[in-house]
Amino acid sequence: MNAVGRMVLLDVRTVSPYHRQGLFMFALYLVLFATRPAVLVPALVLVLTPMVAAYPFNVGDKAALSTLYAVLPVPRRAVVVGHYAWALSTFVVTAGLGTAAAVIIARFEHVAFGPHLLFLVLTAAWGFFAVTVSLQFPLFIRYGYTRLSLLGTTLPMALVVGSALKFHLDLDALLDWLPMVWPAGAALIAASIAVTLLLDRRGVRG
Repeated sequence: MNAVGRMVLLDVRTVSPYHRQGLFMFALYLVLFATRPAVLVPALVLVLTPMVAAYPFNVGDKAALSTLYAVLPVPRRAVVVGHYAWALSTFVVTAGLGTAAAVIIARFEHVAFGPHLLFLVLTAAWGFFAVTVSLQFPLFIRYGYTRLSLLGTTLPMALVVGSALKFHLDLDALLDWLPMVWPAGAALIAASIAVTLLLDRRGVRG
């Protein structure tokens, strides 16, 4: 296993004591969106995924894990990229479980939920994930989670929701942009990694 993979495993172990909070939030959203299965996955990814993805920064600040990261036999670049890989894994798990739940709910309620709608839903979820995590992680590196926990969570969410309201976006509106969302999200995350590595190299913590 390479250094990035080892960092992902470290993040998994770091946040494992908090798994009950994540499961509770997941169950809560199942209840809240039980009558709107098409909205379930984007809602989970918009709220739950960034929260879970940020746990290593939260725990890191509380337990001073920066000291541990400094003595680990892995490049500092692998530490940063590993956090992003961990975030991507949270997206995959959340979107996968959310999709399974949405399909089951849709069948139970006799609501149409075919491949076309599923692809739209996952595209919206990917866009939400890319924007929120790409904004969160450089801020956490620059200011630390403790100083920025509320802003780092609410700012990306407000940006996404505000844009959706301003431009009256819905799932059907994604049709014109569908080919661009996935590569644009990947490019945004790559740019965020570059910015985060730059801030980390400079040792800026505010």
